Amino acid sequence: MAILDAPPPKASRGRGAKAVRTVGELLITAGLVVLLFVVYELYVTDLFSARKQASATAALDDDWAQGRQLHPELIDGKAFAKLYIPSFGADYHFTVQEGTDAAALEVGPGHYKGTALPGEPGNFSIAGHRVGKGAPFNDLDLLSSCDAIVVETQSDYFVYRVLPHDDEIANWATGKGKEPQCAKVSTLRTDAPDGGPYAQTTGREIVSPTQGDVVNPVPHQPVDVLPTAQQVSLLTLTTCHPRFSDRQRLIVHAVLTNQYPKTPGATYAQLLQAIGEA
Repeated sequence: MAILDAPPPKASRGRGAKAVRTVGELLITAGLVVLLFVVYELYVTDLFSARKQASATAALDDDWAQGRQLHPELIDGKAFAKLYIPSFGADYHFTVQEGTDAAALEVGPGHYKGTALPGEPGNFSIAGHRVGKGAPFNDLDLLSSCDAIVVETQSDYFVYRVLPHDDEIANWATGKGKEPQCAKVSTLRTDAPDGGPYAQTTGREIVSPTQGDVVNPVPHQPVDVLPTAQQVSLLTLTTCHPRFSDRQRLIVHAVLTNQYPKTPGATYAQLLQAIGEA
């Protein structure tokens, strides 16, 4: 006749239940901690950055109104330009700080020190967060070739347009390159067998965090590959990729197509009409 196993002692079952409850409580606590961290990163840091951005913008506007000359001596952490991306809406605008350290990027997009200034030959390069801390570059992956990126300085508006993407280069001249907004945008490639110094410079690329040469005067090339006078005036925007990760970097390259000196009473809205983005 089969013998049934005897039930475990009550004390043993009690200890097991207590252990399960303890583990469960720890998991719940850990989950709450993670949730609070996500809320902090996504929302609380945005609020802090918005206040810092507003303060930096007010200080920059005051500098400009007082006629204070900000170039060529840029000050670490101090705003010196404004950045607009028309395709992101009329409300999209950020001041650009000098430097890319943590403090500068908490305020807004930061200028890579040592890279070109707006409108200059070379590579005016800017970094920005994609998640939290204002997330100025959250939608950078949505930019298409020929989309305008406007940089405002004390004296000028500079209009850059995103370069052709990899899959557009082969048919650029007969394809999208014929559209009106692309009139001054080329692939930057030459007839040389290797495509010339800008052959690797496209509108969008994904690179590893160690590929700092994307902000070189000629991206992916030694800094002295071309004399300054022969360099194209580029704008490069960099941010983390994918979202919620710093495993890679998303890079957008754009080329200078127009420069408009600021006249008394000139507004950004008027500029959009002039470049066909209104």
